[in-house]
Amino acid sequence: MIKLAWETPETVEDVRARVQTAIDLEFATLPPYLYALMSIPPGENLAARSRIYSIAMQEMVHMCLACNIMNAIGGSPSITAPLYPGPLPGDLAHGLVIHLYPFSPQAIAQGMAIEEPEDPIDPPAAALDASMEASVPVTIGQYYALLDQALAALPASDWTADRNQYDDSQFLVGDLFKVNDYDDAHRAIAQIVSEGEGTPVTPDSPGSPLDFQNELAHYYRFWEVQKNLVLTKADNPVGYQWGPATLGVDWSAVYPAIPDPESHDFSNESQAVRDAQDACNAAYSAMVAALEHAFNGNRGQLGVAVRAMFDLRMAARAAFTTPLSNGQVAGPAFRDLNAGGAFSNRPADMGDAA
Repeated sequence: MIKLAWETPETVEDVRARVQTAIDLEFATLPPYLYALMSIPPGENLAARSRIYSIAMQEMVHMCLACNIMNAIGGSPSITAPLYPGPLPGDLAHGLVIHLYPFSPQAIAQGMAIEEPEDPIDPPAAALDASMEASVPVTIGQYYALLDQALAALPASDWTADRNQYDDSQFLVGDLFKVNDYDDAHRAIAQIVSEGEGTPVTPDSPGSPLDFQNELAHYYRFWEVQKNLVLTKADNPVGYQWGPATLGVDWSAVYPAIPDPESHDFSNESQAVRDAQDACNAAYSAMVAALEHAFNGNRGQLGVAVRAMFDLRMAARAAFTTPLSNGQVAGPAFRDLNAGGAFSNRPADMGDAA
């Protein structure tokens, strides 16, 4: 579980800064999820693949909704690509260092740690003290709850309808919607939290692993893969049980990918390996730049971003099938060439990027 810093905002600029943290956080989860997903060869681990794919797609929706919120309150969304390994943006203690793992128990455990709610069902975790003040570390779900309160406190004059907004007629069909006022922002936050954590445990509710669409939240989808069991409803105090159906997880049915390609020295690898990495970095960089331009008013750049996503998928396929000198492979490092190495979310003692 990560812990995010929350300080009560006093101005609309402060609220924009809190929304930017949400954008950074949602975007930063995509590379680790995509690395695990892309490392599964075609036709293998279909049930696990479908769960990880659905999570990654919803994280993209969450980031876009956060950008819509930012634009609705007059801000300018920034899409900043972190380096891996490193902590997630906003994580106070850097207690959870995020790696790019191929599909493996480590990748799934990491996904659960990112998505872990304050008090998951089966088994329940210890809840935070009820007297929690706004200045102490908070979970992702708590962060969004506080952000919702801050947005609710903004006057109507701080909201602008249809400012640089995107909906599912333009991108991510069926999920993305415009944010024009607080009610829309509240709906977006409820969707983000519900899809990540499910329904929380409260004094009046035992909690649920289901989101608002009655589908398993991210934490529990990862947990299904970890246990290799389907979570089903049952007549017991928790309301759910593991199995008996399985997902058919085969941890060996994966490309032999190294973790954290950013930490690998590619200087002695073949030209084909280096070309694959260059193609991955170029496509990812183009995607990051185009998304930022698109959410800052350049609507034509959305099509550029979608094309870059396709290019990244093709480049990643080449990278995962081009052997390194040690017989393994290296997927995309998700390195933004436009950042020039200036931004890093890693603690100082983690060393320089390769």
